[in-house]
Parts: sequence; C-alpha cells; structure tokens
Amino acid sequence: MSPRRLQKITIKDVARAVNVSTQTVSRVLNKRPDVAPDTREKIEKTIAQMGYQPSALARSLVQQKSYVLGVITVGLKFIGISQTLNGIIDQCTALGYELLIKELPRFNIPDIAPVIAVLMAHHVSGIIFAGPEWNENVRTVQSQLPSLCPPIVFLKCHPAPNYTTIGIDNYGGARTAVDFLLSLGRNRIGFIAGPLEWLEARQRKQGWEDSLKTMGVPVTPQHWTQGDWTSAGGETAFAELIQKYPQLNAVFASNDQMALGVLHLANARGIRVPEDLAVIGFDNLPEAAFFTPALTTIEQPLGELGALAVKSLVAQIEAAPPDVSFQTLTLKTRLLIRDSTPRARPQA
Repeated sequence: MSPRRLQKITIKDVARAVNVSTQTVSRVLNKRPDVAPDTREKIEKTIAQMGYQPSALARSLVQQKSYVLGVITVGLKFIGISQTLNGIIDQCTALGYELLIKELPRFNIPDIAPVIAVLMAHHVSGIIFAGPEWNENVRTVQSQLPSLCPPIVFLKCHPAPNYTTIGIDNYGGARTAVDFLLSLGRNRIGFIAGPLEWLEARQRKQGWEDSLKTMGVPVTPQHWTQGDWTSAGGETAFAELIQKYPQLNAVFASNDQMALGVLHLANARGIRVPEDLAVIGFDNLPEAAFFTPALTTIEQPLGELGALAVKSLVAQIEAAPPDVSFQTLTLKTRLLIRDSTPRARPQA
C-alpha cells in the first residue's frame, strides 16, 4: 500500500475553517489593519493549527510583486557584516519576503552591473547594498545603477541624494570610548585602527583623534597602528604599538577581535589589565563578555541595522512613486563597561 500523500493546506481551507472570505485571510497574512481583532486572532490561531504556509509565488502572481529582496554583500567572514545579514534575514521573514544573496568576491569590484542585472532578472522588488564602503566602491555602484533599477538602500556609507543610507555612529562611539578612558585618568591612549580603506575604520580613528585633541592630548603616528580586524592582527599591531609608545596606559581597539589579541599579548607579557593597561573594543561580540578579563566595548546595533534596512526598503516598494522619500539614518552606539577597564576614576 503506497503511503498516503499529504494534502497541502490552502488559503481556501483556512477561510473555510474560520468561515470568512479568502480576502480576509489575505489581509491578515499581509498585516493589513482593516480586520477586526477577534477575527484576526481566530485566523492566526487557525493558520498555526493547520500549519498553513503561504505561497510566495502565488502571492506575487496575485499582487504583481515578487516579494523577493536582493542583497549585495561582501566579506561575510567578518562578524559585523554577518550580524547585519542576520538582521536582514529575520526582518524579511517577519514581513513575508524571500531573500536572494549575492556575495562579491572582494571589496573593490570595478563593475557590479552584472550583479545588478542578475538580481533584476530574478525580479527582485528591491536591493540592499550591505557591504561596507571601501574607498570608492559605493560611488562606483551608484554610478552603475540602470535607470529601471528597483529601489535600493545603502548601508554604512556616506549619504547620497536620491538614496536611503543607513549607518552607525562610529565616530560618536569612538569618542565615547576615549572620553570614558580619559575620565578614568588614562590619557596615554594608544589606538589600533582597522583597515583604513573602510569608511567605518576611518570614522573610528577620527573619533579617537578628536577626543584626545579636545582634551589637549597630542596625537602623533607614534600613538597608533593598524590591524586587519582579526585577533592575530590585533596582537601583532599591539606588539608594534607598545614598542612605539611604551608609556601608554590604555588601548582602544577598533573592534573586539583585535582587542582579544591585545588581551592575549598583555597576558603573555605580564601586563596587568586593567591595573596597568585599560582595554576597550568596539562591536560587543557575544563572546566579549567571556574574554579574560571581560571586555569593555562599544556596542553597535548591527541586527537593528539590517532590520531597519528591510523596513525602509519595503516602505519604498509599497509607496506610490510621488510619495517615495529618501532618508539618511544613523543608529547610536552604547558603552558597555566590563572588567578590562576600571569601573570608575580613582579617588584623589
């Protein structure tokens, strides 16, 4: 006897079970407000009980929208980029959109027109450019967009007319980190930069410099060095930094992974943290609280960045052309004080 074939639940089955029209079920699925609360509750409960899964293809045919968003990204091995993508995926799921991801092989791709063409061939409703701004890559992308390109949102880049750009306050976060160290009486602050081809790395370096200059602390090339975002690169950069600047009593690393390299080398050389050396990172990796000592860091809302990108893009997709508005949005960072820095300024 052949196994019984499971019958696929349809929107008509849900409507029949609740004794409403299929249009009413559709309005609930699309989160439309014009459904009575008790009816909405019954429909949502029935959908869960019956295990109904809406068909993206059927919905796109009815509404003449693909309900697919394209994402262009690069460098998924980096924590910040992957966490941003997680936020994009979660928000797409919440809004009923599918995702088509195209990862570029490197940051400085001279021509991404073929990638745009591939996404357009898949009839995406909108595109998120989720790679970091690396030298002139974003301006190059914007200059290549075809006239019929669907709406596109850019992340972590300079504002541009006719586009929504969403970023994180890297400059302000860096100033918060350095100001906190200065408040602790640590005014010999070395800095480990990320690759300065990245806009956010340059912004963090500028924040470090300006905070010191505001307090009258001189800044020279002796006071900083450059890493590559990795823990090994952070360790190598810190070894170079303490050779150039042996008087330092604090280090601000441009990301948590490089800060881990600082902590590792400090332990190997008998440098006490935070007694001899205060250390601050940037990102708030989930593992940062479990470093030894637990890492003081600047938290950036990367998941929120990805979610906001989807919300902004869907708003453009659903708006009538005259009503489409473009925004420049900047998300705030937050200082999380842990054991790699003193908790408060010592009393006189």
